[in-house]
Amino acid sequence: MDIRTVGVVGAGQMGNGIAHVFALAGYDVLLNDISEEALEKALALIDRNLERQAARGKITGEDHQAAMARLRTTARLVDLGASDLIIESATERETVKQAIFEDLLPHLQPHTILTSNTSSISITRLASRTDRPERFMGFHFMNPVPVMQLVELIRGIATDEPTYKTLLGVVEKLGKTAASSEDFPAFIVNRILMPMINEAVYTLYEGVGNVRSIDESMKLGANHPMGPLELADFIGLDTCLAIMNVLHDGLADTKYRPCPLLTKYVEAGWLGRKTKRGFYDYRGDEPVPTR
Repeated sequence: MDIRTVGVVGAGQMGNGIAHVFALAGYDVLLNDISEEALEKALALIDRNLERQAARGKITGEDHQAAMARLRTTARLVDLGASDLIIESATERETVKQAIFEDLLPHLQPHTILTSNTSSISITRLASRTDRPERFMGFHFMNPVPVMQLVELIRGIATDEPTYKTLLGVVEKLGKTAASSEDFPAFIVNRILMPMINEAVYTLYEGVGNVRSIDESMKLGANHPMGPLELADFIGLDTCLAIMNVLHDGLADTKYRPCPLLTKYVEAGWLGRKTKRGFYDYRGDEPVPTR
């Protein structure tokens, strides 16, 4: 199937990045959010990021302008119904995602492919609540989307081969690399990454090391570009906790039990960079460890 028009649900950190790369790759993109303010901020951010790419010589000024011309926004979810491909990128809560797909169903074209950018939730279960489980897939981008090369493609139990092949072609057109995952909790990247972050939080919780020593140890001792606690703040501690809960509930193994300290930070509303406080305090000129 030839994909030309793409609808993106959610104009947050992931949604605006997804809209950015699709518009740059030549797709007509309609970006949706319930908040007009979020849509305005997303467009402004995409414009700045494209300008930055042009300044670095990654794209031309013409590419920048053409990408922005392909981007439209709407606060009406039903407007996405005419799209060839829809990518849901709302908050990582299954009930929210199910409600979005249920609202979309009456307005879809027969050929429309539905996808979710979920980082951990069962694709098979999400697909089963729609009228097209064979044309439903997990389409998991990494953050920040314009920079990260990987896209996880996750087939549900009912996903057909033409849908998979179509999305494989889309990833190639985006200039990214696809990794195919089976539909198990957290897929590949987060199945490995989140327990590492959770273990770093346990290391902090048990007093083995403080925030700075843990992050420096992994950066200098394991050659990681970012320490695990710094990375958790970048991802969002609420997202990390949600994925750990999916792993713990879905696999029933105690090794995936979320650290109580991670839960406590989320309860405090200290979610990382987006709230200015997490394992680091970002309210000053330089991030300062909170423990």
